[in-house]
Amino acid sequence: MIGDVIGKPLDRKDGILKVTGRAKYAAEFTPKDVVYAFPVRARVASGTISSIDTTAAKASPGVIQILTHENAPRLTPYDQQAMARGGGGMLGETQVLPLQQDKVFYFGQYVAVVIADTFENARAGANLVKVAYADSKLAIDLDTEMPNAQAPAQGQTNEGKASPVIASSEIRVDNVYRTPTENHHPMEPHATVAVWDSPEKLTIYDSTQGVKNCQGSTAYLFGLKPENVHVISPFVGGGFGCKGGQWPHIAVAVMSAKAVGRPVKLNITRQMMVTNVGRRPETIQHIALGADKSGKMTALLHHTDTYKSVSDFFERAGVPSTTLYGAPIREITYKVAKLNVGAPTFMRAPGETPGSFALESAMDELAFALNMDPIALRVLNHTSTDPLQNKPFSLDNLLDCYRIGAEKFGWSKRNAKPAARREGRYLYGIGMATATYPANRSRASARIQVKQDGTAEIWCASQDIGTGTYTIIAQTAADVLGIPMERIKVNIGDSLLPQGPGSGGSQTAVSVTSAVLATAQELKKQLAGMAVNDPGSRLHGHGPENIDAADSRLYLRDEGSIHDTYTDILKRANLPNIEMCLTVQPFQSAQPQESNPQAKQQQQSQQNQAKQPAAGGAGAPCEMQRSDPEADANRQKYSFHSFGAQFAEVRVDADTGMPRVTRFLSVMDIGRVLNEKTARSQIIGGVVYGLGQVLMEETAYDKRWANPVSRTLADYHVPVNLDVPEIDVYFIGKPDPHISPIGARGIGEIGITGVAGAVANAIFNATGKRVRDLPITPDKLL
Repeated sequence: MIGDVIGKPLDRKDGILKVTGRAKYAAEFTPKDVVYAFPVRARVASGTISSIDTTAAKASPGVIQILTHENAPRLTPYDQQAMARGGGGMLGETQVLPLQQDKVFYFGQYVAVVIADTFENARAGANLVKVAYADSKLAIDLDTEMPNAQAPAQGQTNEGKASPVIASSEIRVDNVYRTPTENHHPMEPHATVAVWDSPEKLTIYDSTQGVKNCQGSTAYLFGLKPENVHVISPFVGGGFGCKGGQWPHIAVAVMSAKAVGRPVKLNITRQMMVTNVGRRPETIQHIALGADKSGKMTALLHHTDTYKSVSDFFERAGVPSTTLYGAPIREITYKVAKLNVGAPTFMRAPGETPGSFALESAMDELAFALNMDPIALRVLNHTSTDPLQNKPFSLDNLLDCYRIGAEKFGWSKRNAKPAARREGRYLYGIGMATATYPANRSRASARIQVKQDGTAEIWCASQDIGTGTYTIIAQTAADVLGIPMERIKVNIGDSLLPQGPGSGGSQTAVSVTSAVLATAQELKKQLAGMAVNDPGSRLHGHGPENIDAADSRLYLRDEGSIHDTYTDILKRANLPNIEMCLTVQPFQSAQPQESNPQAKQQQQSQQNQAKQPAAGGAGAPCEMQRSDPEADANRQKYSFHSFGAQFAEVRVDADTGMPRVTRFLSVMDIGRVLNEKTARSQIIGGVVYGLGQVLMEETAYDKRWANPVSRTLADYHVPVNLDVPEIDVYFIGKPDPHISPIGARGIGEIGITGVAGAVANAIFNATGKRVRDLPITPDKLL
């Protein structure tokens, strides 16, 4: 039974540490005798290294060592299956390992690293390394390279089947939508501190979304046992996907430490954030919709042109079209070119974010062509069944999201005629869009110890990337054990702890809290058993099923005055504490959907991590394994997704073309809300991320050299306070009984989906101008 602690808008357990500066991030760990590494980046985007002159750099003050492809330690060649067997996550660059060859594949690729006594001396030395190249032809323009693009082996759905149906439909829309390359730019740039404790043991302080994934990947590359690689990441200053894969700087830091025999710190600069740690790739999306005159859709076509680089990752922008709306025929296809830029990677709601902009814009265009209300069109074409899996959704409250959002936002006052509302020089409009993201759940373990003083401690090798994981773990345990939040210590961000999932694919909350819930329930059961079997307890002889917990004690549910404290129970048993470690395996018979390779990759690595030996103490192997047969059976019966509705009001200056979002409402169906305050912050953060996407974010490249010209936060624009209106968030709040006993679904990514579509549709309503390529800047509205 879920109590009343879960869901409360409680303050973050780590909040005080962060606002007082006591929360230590990766770059703030400074071991004794640490030295600093600074990479040398390629100044061409395609070619071969002819020579490297390190003479001046070696003579530079403080320089200790310089590594290049000629003298760097050798890494194990990449093999995805072999790496996964060792519990490793995904490398950001799978087709080129750092400092292992003389080939250059993108501008900014690491071609050397300088190690020196200070960061400043390492950077100065790196500037003195002279590299000569034999250039080769580069590919940088997506339009130019599309004739050479290829269709991926997986992900093509009903190719060629929708076009004939659309062509014969009574109402048709057929347009192309474009999204640019975007970069993550979390507040905290990546950083790695590598310490070789012995020739076979390694400690890494890293800013990562997956301590276990980083442990397994590093162990594989350096030929170590996973349990001999200790990854520590207590706090992460934002990730959004770029810290989910293992990027070259981690291996470079470890190689550098090995070469000089001292701890090495490698801090990524803001400029390196643009070139070396992934990005959301550009997309060109062709969407065609067919409908009859009533608005009932007849077919949906969603084709995406995009690119990949030194990995096989590409943006699956068609995934929203696999889930939304009841079109009887849907065709979803891709073509992928190869460009000389750094590898694309997961970026908050990969696929869904650019795909929902295109699909939701097209739906608004279809509504306009039908002279129909956009919400009414969506309601008419709503489906409660996953169109491709032919399974009902585990929980379907999307129609409630539309209804509640329309009521709260004042949708009935919307004038359907574009450019009809003007106040002085300002044009106003409102628009809406649907939000969606898959609900994922992975294997997780938790160790909980209740101590004689009535406090508790929890261990799990997950991590908090700013989302509130520390807090919801404590809330879950507090809810079951009845121990006050302030008396619970949570330990995460350490690879030697019991296995937890990576923070990606919106899976952390449901996975970790499911393990904590099950472990706490088992521990409470044992404590109750000790009490009822102890003649010295006031609970002696009572049925354990009638016992509940509060204030670090057990009590009879129908007679609260009959109770026994944890302190007394453990004292009488001469135990300083009692602990339990339990692993929960939710799904055994099904892999995550192909449309979500991030969750699939992480599940594969987590299955193998569970087989690895663990350290002693808090990280010792869990003595209990528990499958969740009900969740496993439900996986066969249901499709798991979260849904929502986004509403935006915009104001456009008719003289300058400057768009501003003046109001925003997000209505979300994400199952049980674990903490109303942190959940609301998550959605607000996602909406702000979406405002950046639709109005300002774009990574531009010099097409002559393939170097990014949007290199810093001075020219890569992100929203600031004046760009963000008041954002109202409303949760449906109904638990999803099929995904887990706790009934929650992840929310880290759904908040951004649909935002760009809602704002773009509002801008059309305000101005009558349909902008189909992002970002929507003033020049496109003049």
